[in-house]
Amino acid sequence: MERRIHDDPVASLGARFFAGTAAARDIATARRYGAIGLDLVEFADLEVAVEGPDRKARLAALGSGQKHIVQCPLYLIWLVDLARLDRVAEERQLGLQGLDYLEPFIVGIVDAALAAQNAAIALESLGLGFVYIGAMRNHPEEVAAELGLPPHVMALFGMCVGYPDPAVPTGLKPRLPQSAVLHHEQYSAAAQSAAFTAYDLRVREFQREQGMTEIDWTQQATNRVKTAESLHGRDRMREALASLGFQLR
Repeated sequence: MERRIHDDPVASLGARFFAGTAAARDIATARRYGAIGLDLVEFADLEVAVEGPDRKARLAALGSGQKHIVQCPLYLIWLVDLARLDRVAEERQLGLQGLDYLEPFIVGIVDAALAAQNAAIALESLGLGFVYIGAMRNHPEEVAAELGLPPHVMALFGMCVGYPDPAVPTGLKPRLPQSAVLHHEQYSAAAQSAAFTAYDLRVREFQREQGMTEIDWTQQATNRVKTAESLHGRDRMREALASLGFQLR
């Protein structure tokens, strides 16, 4: 299966996207905080929307050469942003000792993921497609420099946005069965082994249908963390975060 979106610029794509995601964010915020009208997403931002071909090419080079980044008309970078509250506190001469701990960083990751998923729903409602790019974490410092990020801000992942190319047939990849991901009352690994075996067979069937190289999901998943080299530079994430200003006590 190949995910492909049109590489032609789409008129008013950015305006339509941001209008859609603003509505999705308002709905999500209202649900999260009981419709009290407070915007409490403090640690995550969508701050960088990239449309220039040169910058997209440089980001693609930093992201394992993924062609989706170059092809898409709009490339979004989702961030953990602790600098915003730092700036608020500095302007008001306040001290923020809590920002140096791991918890705000985790909250930032959660907020960014929730915001991105709301954006994904908004994109699909507009007839748009998207591809997530996790490889923005392969070279965190270089990506931060390319985007002009201040200290205490990190690019978590990218999202390629555009209209799906109807000339490229695609299929819906099967997901892990419920028995492998849903636990009742307490965590139980008893049912997972059988579910994994069945899923390997289903994935191979899907790969044959799509003309893809056949490989078990269990092998794919474990290969990604088999060695430090398998992490493609992310094995030095602690060092990278420290260089970006995160103390994370």
